[in-house]
Amino acid sequence: MNTNKTFKIFVDFDGTITKKDVGEILFLQFGNAEKAKEIVQDWIDRKINSRESWRLLCRTIEKLDKNEFDRFIDSQEIDESFKTFVDYCNADKHEIRIVSDGLDYYIDRILNRNGLSFVERFSNKLAFDDNGGFYPEFPYTDEECDRCANCKRNHIINYSGDEDYTVYIGDGYSDLCPAQYCDFIFAKGSLLRYCEINRITYFPFENFIDVINKLNELAARKRLKKRFQAQLKRKEVYIQG
Repeated sequence: MNTNKTFKIFVDFDGTITKKDVGEILFLQFGNAEKAKEIVQDWIDRKINSRESWRLLCRTIEKLDKNEFDRFIDSQEIDESFKTFVDYCNADKHEIRIVSDGLDYYIDRILNRNGLSFVERFSNKLAFDDNGGFYPEFPYTDEECDRCANCKRNHIINYSGDEDYTVYIGDGYSDLCPAQYCDFIFAKGSLLRYCEINRITYFPFENFIDVINKLNELAARKRLKKRFQAQLKRKEVYIQG
């Protein structure tokens, strides 16, 4: 669909692009499952931040079989409609970026396997040492925020301006903050429940065809209104510098 309205689109990875939360399942399968569940719950309950949770989760895996690890990653499926969505964004000149609080190793491998390595993405990193161990690295933290490891909000601010229509697509707890800085929110799972409880306007979705249909509808409107609360929150960040 040709339109003069374009969107800056930011998409979560685990549970949004992938059918399952790969980062969580990874540690349930390869690490101490009970301990991993406790760590994830502590993060959800805000007892620890995302960086602490990743460090602790990595420690639950005493020895990682790299070949088995790769086979596990290769078994993870993406939402089949995501490829269609990427093609749609490219055709209509909507900028799309993946923003994930997950780990680049499995994200890159899954995208590469599905012919989507060209999609720009920002995530935490998984580093390996000479002894077969591994540990997380966090290149996109924010000094003012102690909650997230990869500050998704900053990517939204850095890659959009006041003149842009911003879109966030997500499903989980790491999406609660960044979604608030976007004009249009597509939500399911925990993000949907958060929006409902906090009376934040959102569009429910099951797959990316739902998103395409709604974006076409928005783009066809003569006047497209931005979300006022998102504008205020972005302005707060601009003022802080």
